[in-house]
Amino acid sequence: MKRKTAGVLTALAALIGAGLLVSAAGPSATEPDFKAMQEQVDRAWCSLDAKNAAAFYDQDPGDIFFDLAPMKYEGRGQYQAGAQKLFLDGAKSVKFTPKGDDRVTRRGDVAWMTRTLRIFAQMKEGKPLDIDSRDTVLWVKRGGKWLIAHEHVSVPLPG
Repeated sequence: MKRKTAGVLTALAALIGAGLLVSAAGPSATEPDFKAMQEQVDRAWCSLDAKNAAAFYDQDPGDIFFDLAPMKYEGRGQYQAGAQKLFLDGAKSVKFTPKGDDRVTRRGDVAWMTRTLRIFAQMKEGKPLDIDSRDTVLWVKRGGKWLIAHEHVSVPLPG
């Protein structure tokens, strides 16, 4: 009987030890790094070719995107074409500088990130664009990959 009890206690200790190792690794071992993913998206946009950002976005034509102009885009294709024409084609360079207040909330296969950032662009016509903006990004997990299904970029009113 002592042998059986010792075996059960050994197995229980092994399970507890394994559980402690898994919890010590924390959620970051399995959680996506949305901040790093967003940095990749930012680099893609700053390449001045909106097609470079396409791989990060859901391709559902019903997705809605709000950018600085116009009011909204319906679907990734419209967003890509509009941002390219209205902003990227007129820029020599673009830089996004996050202000460090990124916040990510995840619920299962949906996550949203809020942040503020400075957008600086050297425009081809000469006058630079330098604005503070807000950005909300909605990530969804589709087929094992995290993609942006909605984005809302805006600037505060002066005052």
